[in-house]
Amino acid sequence: MADLLDLPVTTLDGTTTTFGSLADGRVTLVVNVASKCGLTPQYGKLEALQMELRDVDFTVLGFPCNQFGGQEPGTAEEISTFCSATYGVTFPLSGKIEVNGPGRDAVYGVLTETPDPAGDAGDIQWNFEKFVVSADGRVLGRFRPRTEPDASEVRDCIQRALDAS
Repeated sequence: MADLLDLPVTTLDGTTTTFGSLADGRVTLVVNVASKCGLTPQYGKLEALQMELRDVDFTVLGFPCNQFGGQEPGTAEEISTFCSATYGVTFPLSGKIEVNGPGRDAVYGVLTETPDPAGDAGDIQWNFEKFVVSADGRVLGRFRPRTEPDASEVRDCIQRALDAS
């Protein structure tokens, strides 16, 4: 299995870096996001978590994806403007990626090996699927799209990761 921290990520502004550089030694909530989805209001809860926990070695990391119903059709600039103006997003966003299929981004190649609480691994079901990643790059939890970012099971997983780091 590839080391998640070493995998390349291109940020929304086109900078090439690694997952580890973006996570910067913090517990990370990784989410595939979209601007025109019924679940898009989760951006508000993601940003609330970012603001609440950013000073305790935590970050959200969003990966825009247009694979589900064409719900992220915008350019990088349009995505950035939407996220900033609509939800005040301050957490890092990658460039648009694919999370399933032959064009699956390497980060999601690792993430999708992790099962959800029902024991199911594999493809991402829809926008706003969430993964909790420890500061040392271990995937600790997977939560399906309809599980809100502030749900007790997500918060508990994040807190366990913070307590362990």
